[in-house]
Amino acid sequence: MSLVTPLNRVLGLGTAKGAAEHWWTQRLTAVALVPLGLWFVIAVAALPDHGYDTVLAWTQRPLTSILLVLFVLAVGYHSYLGVQVVIEDYVHAKAWKVLALMGSTIAHFALSIAAVFAILRIAFGPAA
Repeated sequence: MSLVTPLNRVLGLGTAKGAAEHWWTQRLTAVALVPLGLWFVIAVAALPDHGYDTVLAWTQRPLTSILLVLFVLAVGYHSYLGVQVVIEDYVHAKAWKVLALMGSTIAHFALSIAAVFAILRIAFGPAA
């Protein structure tokens, strides 16, 4: 006897509804965050001072901007995946679960886009 429905069997889905993919994605983002996080901490600690002009000049460097965008996207997606698991595990009312998942998705997407926009705005300078 199988716990997999015929439709899920055709689609190649098990009873966990893609939990393995979610688990692997969360692990991959965690692995990506190790070097990006270390780079970020070391780079910020190595700045001569943490004044506005120094941080602005540091952020405007091409490599720094690229790594910051990658860091922000990895943190945002990793956080989204983690919050999704917490909501699915601890919110039991279906309506509240759907609302919480929608709110989390919108908030993570909006904050990640805003952070990338801010980095790119600094990297390319003010609009003319």
